[in-house]
Amino acid sequence: MNMNKLMQQAQKMQAGLARAQEELAKIKVDGSSGGGAVKATVNGQGDLVAISISKDVVDPEDVEMLEDLILSAVKDALNKSKETAASKMSALTGGLGGFPGLM
Repeated sequence: MNMNKLMQQAQKMQAGLARAQEELAKIKVDGSSGGGAVKATVNGQGDLVAISISKDVVDPEDVEMLEDLILSAVKDALNKSKETAASKMSALTGGLGGFPGLM
C-alpha cells in the first residue's frame, strides 16, 4: 500500500473520530433506579450532566437508600453511555477497536 494513501486514510479516520467525539458530547442518555424515582443523565462521552430525585425517596432517616438509588441510576446511565459510544465508534472504525488511542 502506498504511504501517501495510508496517511490520507489515517487523516480521514482522525477527522471522523473528532466528529464522532463532538456528536457523543451532544448525545444524552438516561439511567434510572427505584422505578424512575432517581434519574441520571450522562452524555455520550460519559460525563454526568444531570440528576433528578423524586421527593418520595428523600428520607432523612434512610440516607443510605437514597445514596444507593443515586449510585445505581448513575451506573445505569454510564453503562448506556458506554454502549452508545462503543456502537458509534465501532461503526466509524469498522470494528478496528483493537488499535490503542482510537477511543
